[in-house]
Amino acid sequence: MTDVHPPPQQSDRLPIGGTAIQGRLAEAAIELFYARGAPATTVREITSACGLTPGALYNHFTSKDHLLFLLVRDIHLQVNDQLTELAAATGPDPARQLEAMTRFLVSHTAGYKKRSRVANREFTVLTGTRREEVRLQRRRLRDQFTAVLVAGGQQGVFDLIGGNDVGSATLVATTITSLCVHISEWTLENYPLGMADLQDRFARMVLRIAGAAPARS
Repeated sequence: MTDVHPPPQQSDRLPIGGTAIQGRLAEAAIELFYARGAPATTVREITSACGLTPGALYNHFTSKDHLLFLLVRDIHLQVNDQLTELAAATGPDPARQLEAMTRFLVSHTAGYKKRSRVANREFTVLTGTRREEVRLQRRRLRDQFTAVLVAGGQQGVFDLIGGNDVGSATLVATTITSLCVHISEWTLENYPLGMADLQDRFARMVLRIAGAAPARS
């Protein structure tokens, strides 16, 4: 399955608030980081892909590591912000929220496969406060699912394994997000499932994991 999303809209462009040249460098870096990994990618390779000299990168980023950090952080920020908006727009029903959030995360992870894989694999290259900032964003992603699961448990919509408490909800949320974000690792070229089918199957799996009552026909 190749990246199937349309060209990124303004709100999806990387880095957030970046210039046109920063965007060109970012897209080239994503392609190279996806194919080779960040440690094995050189500044010269990134700038050559844009038709620029190596020094051009340092006019817009302090280093290759700075560029990697901004990419990984901003991909996480975009996903978190869009999840927040989606949950609010879906309405108060936790089952509908969980299904909508799962469909979005599947769509993003399988559709923007290269971005997703870079964000979820290359963040381990980061160190210090940069790595901690990304870890906070990753916890924010999990916690958004946790909140929906807790609400559903309290309302009797979900029956979480271990009990309808925060600890059980966090474990289920971790399982769900891990399933979704790792789609980019196994959706290979010409994967037989289309996006809609993939979303349907994951939504149904996630609702089962959460202990939702089967839908009535």
